[in-house]
Amino acid sequence: MAKTRNTDTRADRRRFVLRSMATVGASGAWMRSAFAQAPPGAPVHEVPADASKVQGYPLADESYGTRSQFETEVRKRFKTATAQSSWTMTPLEKGCGIITPSGLHFERSHGGTAVIDPAKHSLYVHGMVREAKKFSMAHLRRFPPMSRIMFLECSGNGLTEWSKPTMPTVQFTHGLTSASEWTGVPLATILNEAGVRPGAKWLLAEGGDAAAMTRSIPLAKALKDCFLAYGQNGEAIRPEQGYPLRLMVPGYEGNINIKWLRRIEVSDSPFMTREETSKYTDLFPSGKAVQFSFEMEAKSVITSPSGEMTLEGAGFHEITGLAWSGRGTIRRVDVSVDGGRTWRQAALQGPILPICHTRFRLPWQWDGKEAILQSRCIDDTGYVQPTLGQLIAVRGLDGPLGSIYHLNAIQSWHVATDGKVTNVHHY
Repeated sequence: MAKTRNTDTRADRRRFVLRSMATVGASGAWMRSAFAQAPPGAPVHEVPADASKVQGYPLADESYGTRSQFETEVRKRFKTATAQSSWTMTPLEKGCGIITPSGLHFERSHGGTAVIDPAKHSLYVHGMVREAKKFSMAHLRRFPPMSRIMFLECSGNGLTEWSKPTMPTVQFTHGLTSASEWTGVPLATILNEAGVRPGAKWLLAEGGDAAAMTRSIPLAKALKDCFLAYGQNGEAIRPEQGYPLRLMVPGYEGNINIKWLRRIEVSDSPFMTREETSKYTDLFPSGKAVQFSFEMEAKSVITSPSGEMTLEGAGFHEITGLAWSGRGTIRRVDVSVDGGRTWRQAALQGPILPICHTRFRLPWQWDGKEAILQSRCIDDTGYVQPTLGQLIAVRGLDGPLGSIYHLNAIQSWHVATDGKVTNVHHY
């Protein structure tokens, strides 16, 4: 009987829709969406000629929300040799405000995305502690939580852009940064539970993925503001962001924010892991490499107009973008439309938070002539974002691989007379 009632209900619904369509006229109440296939995260629905003349699709009894079929923003993968050790990039040019949707937050994995049952996952804390302890996810969630809105940035963000302009869009030049609200428990709380012994100065954080990612972190930083995140933007963190547990190290390079965190070892010295010796170091012209370049320096980029966009004629256009600093809070952003000869101060859009993306905006009256757009930020320590020439003068482009990490130079976009915008080097 229940099956018959459900069938009748569906039939009644179909008859109602057909009657509604008939009332609109021969021109047709419905026309098929322009999308033959829904973009990721959205189902395709028929598009009525007038949505006020027909019923919309019904609410489901149980659902997990979707986005509109007309929104097509997606992360895009940088085509490395393997999709397990690779990264996908945030479409910064499509963003609103400062928060990155969880589904568009950049990814960086060294051994694929680990699949971990939270009921079986635990964090083991040992080494120079009074008592080694193991914490289940349920145990961690019993501690008083905290939340923080902050950015993450891979230290390889922009690695293709050192010697020549390579990638066409801001998604591929700067898309390895995103900002979210993260929720978890302060790391100091967990370390206090285990009891750190005198003389301890460092800790090792280890992930539970196939790469067993490990990094050394100064104990002073761990006690200051690090935390163990299990939430992102109001829900559990996504698998690609380290579900069920991720170490958050505000302002430090992305790689040190260990995903799928399973172990913390306390010590009196750094551990000199692969990821802080042969990788994630800054090579200088002398051949020597600087280790532990933890903090991500102040950086900004114009997201609109940016690469592969086209301005629709001379006249008013708004210049907007993002600025951020691992050292603190963005205090000022200047914008140039003539390649750095003159600068105007942009307005900062609230909220303005420490160690977080800050949006800036500037009205621009384009005269239709060629232009070079640049942004330059200053944080509350007084640090001024450098030009690419200034960075190269210190770091050089020599060595087996040249410079790779920590590129925070001023980005230049060329606007042609036909309005087309391209990535250029101008310094």
